[in-house]
Amino acid sequence: MRVRVGATTAHVAEDASVLDAVRAAGISLPTLCHDDRLTPAGSCRACLVRAGGKVVAACVTPAAEDAPIEVDADDLRGLRREAVEVIVSVLPPRALDDEHGRSELAGVCHDLGVAPDTARGAGGRGRDDSHPYVRLDRDLCIACGRCVRMCAEVQGTFALTLVGRGSDTVVAPGTGGPWAESECVACGGCVDTCPTGALTEPGLSGGDRTPELPGTRTTCGYCGVGCSLDVLTGGDSVTAVLPARDGPVNRGHACVKGRFAHGFLRSPDRLTRPLLRRDGRLEPVSWEEALDHVARELRAAVAAGGPGAVAAISSARATNEENYLLQKFMRTVIGTNSVDNCSRLCHAPSAAGLTAAFGLPGGTDPFEDVESADCLLLVGANPVEAHPVVGARLLQRVLRGARLVVADPRAVGLARHADVHLRPRPGTNVALFHAMAHVMLAEGLIDEEFLRERSAGLPELTALLAGYSPERTAAVTGVPAADVVAAARLFGLAERPAILYGLGVTEHLHGTDGVRALSNLAILRGAVGTGRGFGVNPLRGQNNVQGASDMGALPDLLPGYGKVTDADARLRAERVWGVLVPPRPGLRIPEMFAAARSGELRALWILGEDVCATDPDSNQVVQALESCPLVICDELFLSETARRADVVLPAASWLEKDGTFVNFDRRFQRVRAALAPPGAARPDFEIIHAVAAALGADLGCATPAEALTECGRIAPVFAGLSHERLDREGAVPWPCRHPDRPGESSLYRERFATPDGLAHLSAAPYLPPGEEPDDRYPLVLVTGRRWAHYNSGGMTRRTDNLLLDPTDRLDVHPVDASRHRLGDGDRVTVRSRHGEAHLTVQVSDDMTPGQVFCAFHFPASGVNALTSDRGDAATSCPEYKVTAVRLLAGERAGQAR
Repeated sequence: MRVRVGATTAHVAEDASVLDAVRAAGISLPTLCHDDRLTPAGSCRACLVRAGGKVVAACVTPAAEDAPIEVDADDLRGLRREAVEVIVSVLPPRALDDEHGRSELAGVCHDLGVAPDTARGAGGRGRDDSHPYVRLDRDLCIACGRCVRMCAEVQGTFALTLVGRGSDTVVAPGTGGPWAESECVACGGCVDTCPTGALTEPGLSGGDRTPELPGTRTTCGYCGVGCSLDVLTGGDSVTAVLPARDGPVNRGHACVKGRFAHGFLRSPDRLTRPLLRRDGRLEPVSWEEALDHVARELRAAVAAGGPGAVAAISSARATNEENYLLQKFMRTVIGTNSVDNCSRLCHAPSAAGLTAAFGLPGGTDPFEDVESADCLLLVGANPVEAHPVVGARLLQRVLRGARLVVADPRAVGLARHADVHLRPRPGTNVALFHAMAHVMLAEGLIDEEFLRERSAGLPELTALLAGYSPERTAAVTGVPAADVVAAARLFGLAERPAILYGLGVTEHLHGTDGVRALSNLAILRGAVGTGRGFGVNPLRGQNNVQGASDMGALPDLLPGYGKVTDADARLRAERVWGVLVPPRPGLRIPEMFAAARSGELRALWILGEDVCATDPDSNQVVQALESCPLVICDELFLSETARRADVVLPAASWLEKDGTFVNFDRRFQRVRAALAPPGAARPDFEIIHAVAAALGADLGCATPAEALTECGRIAPVFAGLSHERLDREGAVPWPCRHPDRPGESSLYRERFATPDGLAHLSAAPYLPPGEEPDDRYPLVLVTGRRWAHYNSGGMTRRTDNLLLDPTDRLDVHPVDASRHRLGDGDRVTVRSRHGEAHLTVQVSDDMTPGQVFCAFHFPASGVNALTSDRGDAATSCPEYKVTAVRLLAGERAGQAR
């Protein structure tokens, strides 16, 4: 649409506002209540213009071809100035002083000629400094409502409101109490949008969203969403971390961890020198001494037990290039495939299940496609807490009309907004998904053409599903038949359905079967590979859990998922590396620990994983480390694992290194160092090179950029990727086979990547979980994440996030709490068949009677001493989501054994 703005013709979209047209014409227009990310309000009147002969607020008025727009007339400038003078007049003089001189309000005043002495309000409305990350100065609030809309429309928390009347109207937490006690989840969006400095964060002056401080664009090192962040530094510390407005996934949004949880960088217990165990104690040594010891002991291990006596656990926290380099070190220097990463403990069933169903071990479609989904099926995930930016965008889609089906035992997060909430008994996912598929087949909610032309396995699945009616499965899953039918109809009738899932699908004894049974629903609907749906996408828990596997840090797969048993895949690697690749798969993580306990494994190198806190049956893990003659640990802090290591090497954090991460929808994005590591700490990339050099080996690829390029020579799916390209384009999804062609964000449009080019339905029957409750252990424990912390809490517990969530707690349904005579805040011992943990009770209706929930962010609680080492038959992923437990309160805890 063409719109005349003054003497200029602007080209804008049909739904453009007058403000859009004015900006398209290159004319600056002040706004105070407007943020492009939010619904227009039109309350401040700072953007008054004349459109079609009428004076209107530009932000809320639709542009029209037949309504010319006038901006620069003297009377219009006077009206805008008067509107701002009224706003400023009730503010105290400091609203426009030097401290806040770069605020948006001050800039508007300067442009309109509003004198600083216009601000002559008395002030005295007070402050709220109760929150560690958000400060409220009520005297500077102009009641524009931007923060309230940001909290509602972008974050979806609805924690803020406006209170008071007239000039006394100010923002306040909706609970009415202090900010720290509100429902605020500290995303920082309110601070970003505040135009006056009424809302600020420590480290930045009020209203200052573009400070003149050195900034570094990087990718968040917490969860797998892959938020783009601008890190501002002053001296040798981080001043602030701001979400990038042009971030491809987060779009100017962030969560409390990525935005604020960077205080760990300069924690006093940060490791800054190598540590070597002498006479049972870890003592600081030089890098030279530490490397000499590592090299000597690695040689001794290989001499005593062959290359198979050495293993390594790579890291989902490390960059792609570091993961690539470690697996190359193990295969070319040590001569073993015994390298694995923590995807073994979370999303290995995703890789196996998605590969079997579709051909590649990643999600099928880009997250942007969720914006057009008309039905969301969210299974075994709580993105509101574990992936807040994704959770917020999903909620906004639901608030705009998309239907929502949630399958989760707990009534948390998005489940509160669901059209249908399915609450299966933990461990019964396969039966639930088969019941939904049964309904879809019975009622014809399938794409027959797609099934006929692009899938395989329908006859076998149809025969199996005959025994999985909702009525029959209700006894197994605990989900009423009517709810299953309603959910299947919502999904089956949707034009563009989307499936997203989390660890509640994978961390089971039959997790791979769960992924495949869930994928059946997308295949039956023809919602994958067709553009008619969002396909099937796992929500990754750690920042680079996808990339660690992509880079070949797996015992049976090379970079790009070539099998080590495939001669052609080995040959590609051998041509690049110049050495033979072992043809037999190496040890998985659980097998490494078993081999250590038996004496077969003599050296274990662990990069950045606190296995004593995060791996299942942690008592057995501790025994494995204590049995292994050499344990090397790269870490930021002296974690539970590092305390048991023989050599601890101080590593750089994600804010101190260079490379790339891959997020949950397969995007490669750049990671850049905002700071130098403290003391003698080094990036893992340099540490791996140094260990190789101590053994007399040269790994080549001297820089991370060279490592990614070398990886692309081995793995055709990464051949088109480079640091230079990512610096230019920002984010590129894989597969990306050519440097001059785009990556494939949507997969399988022409054929699936399976050998026959078809999507494969799975007819695996439901099998019960590995653990069942009984009279002695009557409750089922489910573990997961909380919003303020990350994994074992090594980073977040060293920040002010600890003020927001200070302890592990056990969520208990009121029925079970009453039965055990427990109340909020009571200490309780939780005992399983494997160990015990000590937690604080939180009585919660979110639970189902007979089930309890806790996180694993505080290792001292011992939560993973409870979980078993039973694992998925296909991938060895542990059964974290089903552990039979009992509760022992007070003095009884110390007596019953």
